[in-house]
Amino acid sequence: MNQRPGPTTFQAAAQEPGLDSGLTPAGLQRTSSLRARRLLVAGLNLAALAALLYGLSHVLAAGGWSLVDIVIFVAFLLGAPWTVLGFWNAAIGLWLLHGVEDGLERVAPFAAAGDAATPLAVRTAILMTLRNEDPARAFRRLAIVKQSLDATGEGAWFDYFVLSDTNDAAVAEAEERLAVTFAATIGDASRLTYRRRTDNAGYKAGNVRDFCERWGDRYELMLPLDADSVMSGDAIVKLARMMQAYPKLGILQSLVVGMPSKSAFARIFQFGMRHGMRPYTMGSAWWIGDCGPFWGHNALVRIAPFRDQCHLPVLPGGPPLGGAVMSHDQVEATLMRRAGYEVRVLPVEMGSWEENPPTMLEFARRDLRWCLGNLQYLKLMDIPGLKFMSRFQLAWAILMFIGLPAWTLMIALLPLKVWQDRGILDYPAGLAAFLYVLFFTMYLSPKLAGFADILLSKDGTKRYGGTARFVTSSLIEIVFAFLQGAVSTFRTTIFMVGLAFGKAKIGWNGQARDAHALSCATAFEGLWPHLLFGLYIFGTLALLSPTVLIWSLPLTAGYLLAIPFAMLTASPALGRWFARRGLCGIPEDFDPPRELVAIQADEPK
Repeated sequence: MNQRPGPTTFQAAAQEPGLDSGLTPAGLQRTSSLRARRLLVAGLNLAALAALLYGLSHVLAAGGWSLVDIVIFVAFLLGAPWTVLGFWNAAIGLWLLHGVEDGLERVAPFAAAGDAATPLAVRTAILMTLRNEDPARAFRRLAIVKQSLDATGEGAWFDYFVLSDTNDAAVAEAEERLAVTFAATIGDASRLTYRRRTDNAGYKAGNVRDFCERWGDRYELMLPLDADSVMSGDAIVKLARMMQAYPKLGILQSLVVGMPSKSAFARIFQFGMRHGMRPYTMGSAWWIGDCGPFWGHNALVRIAPFRDQCHLPVLPGGPPLGGAVMSHDQVEATLMRRAGYEVRVLPVEMGSWEENPPTMLEFARRDLRWCLGNLQYLKLMDIPGLKFMSRFQLAWAILMFIGLPAWTLMIALLPLKVWQDRGILDYPAGLAAFLYVLFFTMYLSPKLAGFADILLSKDGTKRYGGTARFVTSSLIEIVFAFLQGAVSTFRTTIFMVGLAFGKAKIGWNGQARDAHALSCATAFEGLWPHLLFGLYIFGTLALLSPTVLIWSLPLTAGYLLAIPFAMLTASPALGRWFARRGLCGIPEDFDPPRELVAIQADEPK
């Protein structure tokens, strides 16, 4: 076991890029190569979007342009770019995974440093941020992280901080009691610091900022964890070695995947995310390069530049867009890159987990908080000195949510468009059907690329319980994705309309993480607008064109089925049934690592 390291900070000297301004700050890639990749991706996206818009214009122009046609065209222009970029990210990622032998080296040339047998020489603070969470659950996860780190032989380089914004007195008392117990198990009370703020300014970002200013000088790196986060010691040590080898790496984001769940909703959702995330993230990281994402947790962050250069502004004006920045992580990534440090994502499954919301309504709560946070970027686009790619990242995050009401508007106008086009003898039905199928294929491309990745990988389906289970689960997840997509899009649309009129409000509090049923009354209270919208769409299309209604089902069935769908996917009985049959299972369901085995041993049966 290593001795307790002293307070000195290791400064690596082997990876200085020198005076070669043609390299990224960490000396990992030539900027000209990244520029060429970005231009290629931009060209592919613009060409694909232009082709789609050209085809759509021919369909809309049948019978002459009307105000409805113009609105649909503009709405498509706002909503389609995310789907188009998703298609190219997935295609590039699949090529990197299976079309070349050195795909990971092209995307993450720093990754090899994680496998080197280099002793650690950087001190890291592991932070767990809490706000009215189940304290026993959170401390148990932190203890498992520590046990896993100690097993690597490098555990002495890590200290632990529990940073609480809890304002519930009973929860706070439990946190304090568990902190004392946890410190006793470490054997050195100085290795655990528990601090609860009474002033919760800045939410989680403010909490982490307070840590940096109080204790940041003691450490080179920090690893923020959410209350539902778990990482293996091997993964943490590998990331630390990469950061140690490249002092100009400012943020290194791990690929975070879901944990095994007893909730049917979470199981299906994370099954789809799991296999679709790898090609998508691989493709995006190939061209984003040194201006990568930060998701706020399960990532190593270099403290000094974060503390000194990544101050978040307080946004001018009142709610909803003024005040503290809610989606702080991506802003911090852009500021870290502005400071001359690279922000990278490692698109590898490597022992970095989180829990996903157990019900549709919990998912919506999290999604709407992201929506508000991303829309706040409208007030941050003029930050001086940002790299072009960093500014693009902020704009793209805004467009992700602006595109959702655009899709809802197109669907709302569909009956009017059908009524308007009745009687057109030369209507281009074949072209309309082709564009519809083509666009849906592009929409599904990250999932399809994920399916292909698993099927092409050696023992790929074996990790998911076998080919039959994998294929069956994939079909279930595609249906789920269409139904969930309709619900999520419409709920976000309602929220954004409320924002425009000052009616919407989002808080920051603990989340429900365990599987639980939804009553009909609860589901109806949250989803009755979806039902009304679905009745409008189905009723009008049934009268005007049953054929169009049938074609629209992938887009519209979710509205009508929102309430029973939410109740069914929240049902603990359905979750248990899925688990018994291994449906929508992830690799950790069939071969759980020791960290997750320890968590499952403590959970109620």
